[in-house]
Amino acid sequence: MNWQHQPDGLQQILTLLRQSQSPDTQVQRQVQARLEELNRYPDFNNYLVYILTKLTQEEEATRSLAGLILKNNARTQYDRFPDDVKTYIKQECLQAIGDRSALIRATVGILITTVVTKGSLQQWPTLLEHLYLCLDSPDINMCEGAFGALQKICEDSADQLDSDMSQPLNVLIPKFIQFFLHSQPKIRSHAIACVNEFITPRAQALMNNIEKFLENLFQLGNSFITEIEHKNHSLLLFFSANDTDVDVRKHVCRALVMLVEVRIDYLIPHMQQIIEYMLLTSQDQDDTVALEACEFWLMIAEHPICRDVIQPYLDKLLPVLVKNMKYSELDIVILRGDVDEDEHIPDRVEDIRPRFHRARTRQHYGSGDHTTLSLSSPNSTNPNSTDTNNNNTEQNNHVEDEEEDDDDDDTSGTNADQATEWNLRKCSAAALDVLSNVFRESILPTLLPLLREMLFHPNWEIKESGILVLGAIAEGCSYGLTPHLPDLIQYLITCLNDKKPLVRSITCWTLSRYSSWIVHNDVQQQKFLIPLMSELLKRILDANKKVQEAACSAFATLEEEACIQMVPYLKQILETLVHAFRKYQAKNLLILYDAIGTLADSVGNHLNRPEYIQILMPPLIERWNALTNDDKDLFPLLECLSSIATALQQGFLPYFEPVFVRCILLVQQTIEASTPATTAQGTSQGPEQTDKDFMIVALDLLSGLAEGLSEKAIIALIQEQLFTSIFSFLGSNIDQLVEQSNLLTLLERCVQDPMAEVRQSSFALLGDLTKACFRHVRPHLPFFLPILSQNLDPHHVSVCNNAIWAIGEISLEIGQEIQPYVPHILDQLIMIINRSNTPKTLLENTAITIGRLGLVCSQSVAAELQRFIRPWCIALRNIRDNDEKDSAFRGICNMIVLNPLGVANEFIYVCDAIASWEKPPYELHQKFRQILLTFKQEFGQDQWQQFTDRFPIALKQRLQTQYGV
Repeated sequence: MNWQHQPDGLQQILTLLRQSQSPDTQVQRQVQARLEELNRYPDFNNYLVYILTKLTQEEEATRSLAGLILKNNARTQYDRFPDDVKTYIKQECLQAIGDRSALIRATVGILITTVVTKGSLQQWPTLLEHLYLCLDSPDINMCEGAFGALQKICEDSADQLDSDMSQPLNVLIPKFIQFFLHSQPKIRSHAIACVNEFITPRAQALMNNIEKFLENLFQLGNSFITEIEHKNHSLLLFFSANDTDVDVRKHVCRALVMLVEVRIDYLIPHMQQIIEYMLLTSQDQDDTVALEACEFWLMIAEHPICRDVIQPYLDKLLPVLVKNMKYSELDIVILRGDVDEDEHIPDRVEDIRPRFHRARTRQHYGSGDHTTLSLSSPNSTNPNSTDTNNNNTEQNNHVEDEEEDDDDDDTSGTNADQATEWNLRKCSAAALDVLSNVFRESILPTLLPLLREMLFHPNWEIKESGILVLGAIAEGCSYGLTPHLPDLIQYLITCLNDKKPLVRSITCWTLSRYSSWIVHNDVQQQKFLIPLMSELLKRILDANKKVQEAACSAFATLEEEACIQMVPYLKQILETLVHAFRKYQAKNLLILYDAIGTLADSVGNHLNRPEYIQILMPPLIERWNALTNDDKDLFPLLECLSSIATALQQGFLPYFEPVFVRCILLVQQTIEASTPATTAQGTSQGPEQTDKDFMIVALDLLSGLAEGLSEKAIIALIQEQLFTSIFSFLGSNIDQLVEQSNLLTLLERCVQDPMAEVRQSSFALLGDLTKACFRHVRPHLPFFLPILSQNLDPHHVSVCNNAIWAIGEISLEIGQEIQPYVPHILDQLIMIINRSNTPKTLLENTAITIGRLGLVCSQSVAAELQRFIRPWCIALRNIRDNDEKDSAFRGICNMIVLNPLGVANEFIYVCDAIASWEKPPYELHQKFRQILLTFKQEFGQDQWQQFTDRFPIALKQRLQTQYGV
């Protein structure tokens, strides 16, 4: 391209770029406005690349700024660049790859990878060949610049490189491996980083060169080898252990950690050396290197070889992990650890991490799924993971689902970001947690002496880390710690009043880890439950925001464990939580909503007393009225109200209509916002990405309203509390509101939504509406039933679970009318119930729905008994007696009568399932007895005796006692 710049134009842009670095905000605004104007001219991008690559006498900052502006333009507008501009940018970038300035080389590399990601490698066919040739340049700047660009391309376009038909990795990866031993540390670092991008994807080109990769990774410097052999008689360390470059050590650690995950078989022969190396680097003076090394202990704990290979090193490893769990001086500054009172300081927007709503998941035998706000590290995969910045990690022990929300952790460098990001302290604590689950009590002889010293240390930072250690081992070492727990719990309760806020906050978290032991041990409950509850409530009102946060989360965990044991103290609890509304800033309000919602889930209808409602509801409704429909603070409030509505049932009636109407509006607004608009020319124009969380939480709250005011819930209340006078009013209230709304029409749109979470919540609502006001659902069944049948995919666990649940509820209402859909539905349900690794709740819901289909369409389902009877019995033997279990077992009894041969080979499982009932209803008891007596008669006395002799004694006695067989 023969583009030529104009001197005046060049000078004008240079002046603007220089002025943009002015500290004067007004000047910066003026410059920004002018640059945006220039952006309308295609030539502007040519000037930017010219300044970046040609003006070598200009200041680095100005040149780099030109490149970054060009990068942003390419990221947003590259498709609209004229072809000659694209060509000029590519040409100049390749020529500048070896610029003498490291900053400019890095900027050029960023620009190159941006261009690649906006198109494809095929659209720049000369790029990889040019960079490859530059690697062998005698000019070290050229080599380093090319490697920097290649590293960025590997990071951003690994899939393109691996799937490219020309197979560039077959050439690139062997080349990268050669440079592992380069004399320049920067080159070594780039080379290892490039290859690392292809370990987790298991790129075939890397697998073909894996031995050479490991050989060079393990290569040792000659002088260092001699020294180590002389001292230890073995080669214990890699070349990089003696490397002065932090990035090299970091990338080597990262490579080994990823190899543990994908090809541990290659590492096993070298495991002793690797463990020695990781022990050394876990103590590296640079925390980023130590963090990468500590990831190794997390990863290796997942492998069966962990116990054998780590056991000999535990005495060395455990003190290293414990030492790493102490706050650094920088951590304390960032966390304002010496600031006792900060509740008056408003939260910044950037202090509040993005929050993701988890859609409602329904279960046949319990209330809707409640998910607490998780504040755990984004890197943690352990459901009981250790949040070591004193943010409690709530457990989500409900429906397992692979459709996890991706955490979008901003690590831009602000203090708030640094305080919450994954770090050495967190990783070390998490490693101790998982290792304690592998080695259990065997680590206590090493840890207890350390703990004794740390917990009573005069240095508060060491004391704080000791409390963290105690929390990290709570699950794995529970049995071995039991004799010490009375004293330890008493000590921890006193630490809730420590003068240091970081000690108070970590103590809240650690106590939450032992809440199960306190609540479920009768002796300890009497001694510790009330003091713990009382002290945590005080800390909820602490003057320090971090303590408030930790205490509120810890109290939510205690609520889940204690459940109705909280009922005698509800007034004090509610008064404290409501008082917190007046104290908390925006971030902690999220945790407060969760604590209130968890309380409602835990105590259920015990919350439905006028004095409690009068304490709780006014501040929530005041907040509800203050928030606009596009305010994301509605998310946690809607979730909280969903739990409260389910718990209060008729007590929620005064708030029912306005909440119902607003939820309908939120759903409708979201649907309208996500519907493609039609242009004047009649073409569809796709909307910008719509935030569907508003719709999901609204659907979940509607589900809670429907569940709380369903006929079944009202009848239960009538039976328990004699609310007969309001029965007809409550029933007509929800019926009338649904009739007057377009809810079912909106729901038809929602169940077809491409987003799984929307369908998940939609199916939950459909099932609840079926129970609450079926006459409005019935006309829509020809639409809903095929959609439900299409969503029986166990790979989307919660969507599938809710669809199955809704089918079961509908089948009870329409009876044999569901027959046309049964063949397809039953095939899917049988596949799910026989599938390995199916989550427990999905198995249970599947079994109950199969039973319900068998209840209403006995003949067609009975024909398939042999295909599902064993897993069916196993799935339902452990759930408690209730109406759902009753309907499922009545269905299975009907099918056994029609097809006894279908269960003949698995009858021991049928007997076991029957015996799982504590007190079956009379009708069901008679069905069980008749089936057992019929089979006994068919077997004959001798064969029946031989058959029952195989039974466990408890099963045999139970059947004899309850059914006389």
